[in-house]
Amino acid sequence: MYDVIVVGGGPVGSYLAYRMAHMGYKTVVIERRDRIGEKSCCTGIISQECARSFSIEDNVVLRQANSACFFAPGGKTLWLRRPETQAIIVDRSAFDRNMADRAKSEGVSYVLECLAGDVTRDYDRTIVTAQHQGRQSKFEGRVVVIASGFGFSLTRKLGLGQVGDFAAGAQAEVNTGINEVEVHFGGKIAPGFFAWLVPTAPGQALAGLLSRRSPGLYLQRFLSSLQAQGKIVRLQRIKPRYGGIPLRPLVRTFADRMLVVGDAAGQVKPTTGGGIYYGLLCADIAATTLHQGLKTDDLSARYLANYQRRWQQKLRRELVLGYRARQFYERLTDDQIDRMFDIITSAGIDKAVLTAKDFSFDWHGSVILRLLGHQAIVKTVETMKLPLSWSKGLFKFMERDGNE
Repeated sequence: MYDVIVVGGGPVGSYLAYRMAHMGYKTVVIERRDRIGEKSCCTGIISQECARSFSIEDNVVLRQANSACFFAPGGKTLWLRRPETQAIIVDRSAFDRNMADRAKSEGVSYVLECLAGDVTRDYDRTIVTAQHQGRQSKFEGRVVVIASGFGFSLTRKLGLGQVGDFAAGAQAEVNTGINEVEVHFGGKIAPGFFAWLVPTAPGQALAGLLSRRSPGLYLQRFLSSLQAQGKIVRLQRIKPRYGGIPLRPLVRTFADRMLVVGDAAGQVKPTTGGGIYYGLLCADIAATTLHQGLKTDDLSARYLANYQRRWQQKLRRELVLGYRARQFYERLTDDQIDRMFDIITSAGIDKAVLTAKDFSFDWHGSVILRLLGHQAIVKTVETMKLPLSWSKGLFKFMERDGNE
């Protein structure tokens, strides 16, 4: 019998497995795909803070970025740059494999082509029933951690509910001469969200977007626009990848002998859809909680609730503020987004944000509060004819949360 069964061999699941094995616990990872590092819809952008905190190795890094150009619907641009590196683009396939290799170096077993279908719990163990290469297999452990990514039905089946809101992503590899990250806004490109062009290597980039519907259709339009502008070369055999992005976390991420981490738990930035850093942070919290629970043989829901309290204590402000800001942004028209760009540049808000000591690639709460607390933006929002309850409620919420 294993001490820990991890369902999902992505970076968050592998990192958690590594932590548990490093502490001496017999750990297994079961993964539905036939290999670790299968390409996904993720762009692979992480911060310097994430890279340092989790010792991301240089051999998985494609490039570093310290600037980005933002495009408003009407063509206005906003260029943001800091002298130090702000983001690191990793090769997601190599990154996933590297995290799995770390876990294996500590003795973690991996079982591939293994789809978990059910989890049952007894008084002293959990039993994961899975389809392994066409046959039913059972894995017994003291505790199970679900790190299977977004959209997995297991959490709903086990009574933990499902993510309350999500977006759909689409992304493709393209050839380009662009050397700087671009972010594009507008209803014709990515209604309510944004699109990106992220250089990964000389002459290569990832182009993608988020939307609530028809991501493939919007991606084709975006690629055609980039081609017309000469930013990417003639499209040939583009094969988009698709994925769901949770925008809100699960209400409950624990049960008797069970935790949920990463995208499966909805531990993702609602502003950008990035989930690597938050997922790894929560995996750390899960590992610490499980270590104590395994030592004392207390893996009850009552004890494991500490995991949820701890990760919410760390991330709740960011997740709530980010989601409120996302709801606000989705209500803006293209003209209103253009006006926001004008205000940000004319009022010097962009420079103020960039020079702020608390500016962070990962922690957006302070930036959101600063933007939506700026007098010029407040006055503009009041003239935008947004629902009165929305604008007033939003600013009251921001003020209350900022003072907590």
